[in-house]
Amino acid sequence: MPELPEVETVRRSLLPLVKNKKITAISTNWEKILINGLTAFQKQVVGAAVTTIDRRGKYLLIRLNNGMTIVSHLRMEGRYYVVSDAKAPLDKHDHVTFTFRDGSQLRYRDLRKFGRIRLIHTGQEQLVPALAKLGPEPTAATFSESDFAQKLKRHHKAIKSVLLDQTVVAGIGNIYADEVLWLSKLNPLQPANTLTKAEIHTLHDAIIKELDDAIAAGGTSAHTYVDAEGNRGSFQDALHVYDREGTPCDRCGTTIVKIKVGQRGTHYCPHCQPLHRRGQLA
Repeated sequence: MPELPEVETVRRSLLPLVKNKKITAISTNWEKILINGLTAFQKQVVGAAVTTIDRRGKYLLIRLNNGMTIVSHLRMEGRYYVVSDAKAPLDKHDHVTFTFRDGSQLRYRDLRKFGRIRLIHTGQEQLVPALAKLGPEPTAATFSESDFAQKLKRHHKAIKSVLLDQTVVAGIGNIYADEVLWLSKLNPLQPANTLTKAEIHTLHDAIIKELDDAIAAGGTSAHTYVDAEGNRGSFQDALHVYDREGTPCDRCGTTIVKIKVGQRGTHYCPHCQPLHRRGQLA
């Protein structure tokens, strides 16, 4: 699943390809992807132009000049790309198309059909339950360490599971949860409410830096991810533990192992990331 760095990279690469383009038609061969239904999209989007694209967590927010916003979550395999000629043959996995007045076309491709696209009035994002519950963006300006610490104190769950909770901090998925825990020398099974102040500080800063670095590298192409122009990211070359089970730890040489935490595959170094037996800290 694309995580925050990948979705941000898609946003940046897609915007210049569609900005100020007027939509003249919409079609789909799998209407379930369009939460409002095809008719609603045709009624409220055809004739409008794209003004910009924002992002919130793992969601793309495609803004239109008629006061509407297209909210899109890529889920596991979704991707957007643009073709210069709308008459070009469709791939069998292209499920939604937005045709523009200049003859080009924005296509949404999704091998598993898990992605969802919703239409809302701009400014009413908080009426979308998933958006309303999102935690802060992981930036220095928006991600408060003290608020983060308070949230961790309320959780008895493993810290890996808490990092995947989008209400705690937005945008972290399986890849970056594993990586920031390795950087912070924290065991993924460590109960969140047992982290020390020093550990929380280290983890907080690691989250901000790791996601910034991943964005700068165009995201992680560990599987099928590419940006809107078909370019792979390069951050997979900087990963320390994710998908590296059986290889030596970059820090100590101990073999990286893979376990399940909350039903999610989890990679860590047993030596660098020991599990501490301690009670809840004040």
